[in-house]
Amino acid sequence: MNFKIVIPARHSSSRLPGKPLLDIAGRPMVLRVLDRALEAGAEEVWVATDHAGIAEAVQAAGAQVVLTSPDHPSGTDRLAEVATRLGWDDDALVVNVQGDEPLIPPALIRDAAAALAADREAAIATACHPLTSAEEFFNPNVVKVVLDARGRALYFSRAPIPWARDEFAKDRSVLPAGLPAFRHIGLYAYRAGFLKRYAGLAPSPLEQWEALEQLRAMAHGFPIQVMVLDHAPPGGVDTAEDLERVRQVFAAA
Repeated sequence: MNFKIVIPARHSSSRLPGKPLLDIAGRPMVLRVLDRALEAGAEEVWVATDHAGIAEAVQAAGAQVVLTSPDHPSGTDRLAEVATRLGWDDDALVVNVQGDEPLIPPALIRDAAAALAADREAAIATACHPLTSAEEFFNPNVVKVVLDARGRALYFSRAPIPWARDEFAKDRSVLPAGLPAFRHIGLYAYRAGFLKRYAGLAPSPLEQWEALEQLRAMAHGFPIQVMVLDHAPPGGVDTAEDLERVRQVFAAA
């Protein structure tokens, strides 16, 4: 199975400015992510960035980088520019590995590409894992996904879905046994042909209300295949506390 990896890396971040260049055990974060991506066995690995300093760090490491527009509203739009500029075939599989995931398992990257390859009708593949905590289930910062019998997404929401009507009428402190509650994991594999079309799709009201860009694809009828993992993969870096946690992991390695 052939696939490509693109690592979108923005310099601006409201909570951690310059995040891709922050040091983790002597290397910028973007290079730590690149290390993981290179272990996944892709035929091509690219970093897509809007910042010259990030591009210079990647080039100095001998890796491939594309300077993209600073105006992209999402990582998907940035990937679309890369797929178009590099002239990738519409059937090419492209995995989006976020630039703040220095602990992402390389096997998970491969599995995302394999999930998309196995579903010829899907435009996107992503992942989820079971939720066992009522606190997380009712947390709007935890994105939930409901699946159909083929393992495709029926809907993504920040709301608690699916709703156990009778059980929650009695008790909301625990999740009922057997409730198919899944937390979405923000790892995506795309077909390059979909990426090229994405920027031209009109935003969906659902996407705007939920602040979830994958709902744009669903609103326009593009199927999303969802892998179900046994447990959550290591978390990314969104805050200073996350950064310290990751630094400690590398320091102990």
